[in-house]
Amino acid sequence: MGLVRRSKASAEFSMSSMTDIIFLLLIFFMLTSTLVSQNALNLKLPSSNSQTVAPPSMAVSITKDGKYYYNTTAMPLESIENSIVREMQSAGEEEKLTITILAERGSPIEYVVSVMDMANKLGVNAILATEPGE
Repeated sequence: MGLVRRSKASAEFSMSSMTDIIFLLLIFFMLTSTLVSQNALNLKLPSSNSQTVAPPSMAVSITKDGKYYYNTTAMPLESIENSIVREMQSAGEEEKLTITILAERGSPIEYVVSVMDMANKLGVNAILATEPGE
């Protein structure tokens, strides 16, 4: 019998759909990584029932022993002020910047007040970050 197969099964695999999925996953992780909390120093913040939400722009963390961190980088208060001035110059006039103060529970209030005075002198909004209350 002379039966001839007309269609052959192709052993090829199309990678176009897999590259689309990987590209979408890459975009997803890039976007969600910017939403990660800036409190990467593992500070114990005071608790509050307030629900104020601020746009994430800059964070100044203060530890119990008086060390200052600007966006997870340890530096003295004067250097933080210079960094904020540079950030204000690059942002322009139309954008109002906000400093989020992350003061560790038990840190002296003088450290927080010095950051708030600096923000007031520069004309930048300052908010105090807290953990949600129970």
